[in-house]
Amino acid sequence: MKYVLPVLCVLTLLTGCEATSMGYSPYLEPIPGSITYGGQPRTRLTKAPVGSIVPHQFIDRFGRRVYETYVIEPDRSLRLVSRRYRDLPLFDDD
Repeated sequence: MKYVLPVLCVLTLLTGCEATSMGYSPYLEPIPGSITYGGQPRTRLTKAPVGSIVPHQFIDRFGRRVYETYVIEPDRSLRLVSRRYRDLPLFDDD
């Protein structure tokens, strides 16, 4: 009984870290450059199995490399499941 509160606190912290630092969220919205920005693509992924992962990367308007992950749904649409950012290195003319 004395371990219940500490265990709940740790689980709460881990759940919060996973949802924010890794970019996983059920509420991700497409941004310019996302495959589904402006709607689902016209072509359907007919040969890929349902549940397959589709990676996508692009450079956003702030110059950051964006890594997105999509999952193929049963209706063959794409669901955005994660997004991560990485700043691009700046190079000097040395």
